[in-house]
Amino acid sequence: MKNKNLLILLLAVPVLAGTTLISCSSMGERSAMGETGSSPVEPDNNVYVITASQFKASGMKTGALEKRKFKRSVKSNGMIDVPPENKASVSAYFGGYVREITLLPGDKVKKGQVLFTLENPEYIEIQRDFLEADSRLAYLRSDYERQKSLASEGVSSEKKYLKAEAEYRATKVRVASLRKKLQLMNIDPSGLNENEIRSRIPVLSPISGYVSEIHLSKGLYLDPSDVAMNIINTDHLHLELSVFEQNLGQIRKGQEIRFRVQNNPSVVYLARVHLVNPGIDRNERTFKIHAHPEEGSDPAFLVPGMYVESEIFIRSHEGPALPHEAVVENDGRKYVLLLRDSTESEMLFEKREVKTGASSGNYYEILNAGDFEADARFLLTGAFRMISE
Repeated sequence: MKNKNLLILLLAVPVLAGTTLISCSSMGERSAMGETGSSPVEPDNNVYVITASQFKASGMKTGALEKRKFKRSVKSNGMIDVPPENKASVSAYFGGYVREITLLPGDKVKKGQVLFTLENPEYIEIQRDFLEADSRLAYLRSDYERQKSLASEGVSSEKKYLKAEAEYRATKVRVASLRKKLQLMNIDPSGLNENEIRSRIPVLSPISGYVSEIHLSKGLYLDPSDVAMNIINTDHLHLELSVFEQNLGQIRKGQEIRFRVQNNPSVVYLARVHLVNPGIDRNERTFKIHAHPEEGSDPAFLVPGMYVESEIFIRSHEGPALPHEAVVENDGRKYVLLLRDSTESEMLFEKREVKTGASSGNYYEILNAGDFEADARFLLTGAFRMISE
């Protein structure tokens, strides 16, 4: 009687802020829904009674298990990169002193744009040699044709004809090789004359993109083996991911990937598996995946060299599910509040343990859904506050 009177007194008092439940452990011998003639519920610490006004004031909701699609994923990490043809290390074919450079890292350049200029007296010698050989070639061609004609008529000896032919062909080869050198120096051989000889040559950009690194300064001598600067074209970004070898047979072209970058971790980007490299790294025991970001990924936040963390979705299935907010973890176990009975004035919930599987969005897969009736309803919001109080 003491417990019964206490319960009646508590139910009669207006609900205070934050007080949303009454445990049936205080119900004593009273039936949980005795007023409506419902079957009595034995006193139990796992049973909670909520008044209709409490339920409404707290914005609580009930709902049934839903069918949701869950995806199994494989964790991976890697970096953002670009294809080899979108990266260029710029150097000069001929050594020289840097005379002009105005670019800075981050500057945008176009293919064929002048990056810097070099100066060297050797450039003058190559142009001189070309002009001399080219002018001599015209004379040797004429002499070769004349000796050929005379030899065919028996007027001149074959020895003179062969000598003229050898000199002509050797000079022709020399002119061709010097012409190629001038083209590599970005000097047009067809427009070269004695008045156009120059000591400086421009170095042009091999691709369009952004200057990522500069390794030279004005006055520095640049050897042909030195890398002057690096250029990256970010028009075709991709992901290079490392996955452990035990997952090799599960990765397929076209599978969905969700990834994040460290400078913007709140945003999830989408990509697709494009290529799977089956070669295994013997030290890391991993293999590589080449993936393409989906359209709509903002390139302003994606830069080559960025570290990424990703999930590769390898399989999907449907299963019964409840929202994360309906599932409460306590002492290493997970619980829900199952609606056992209700009247116009009260609702009775029972705390029940659940086994969760995969998680998708804001839902848990409920593995032991068979423990509940098909029309079972659960408290979807407010369960954490009730169980933890």
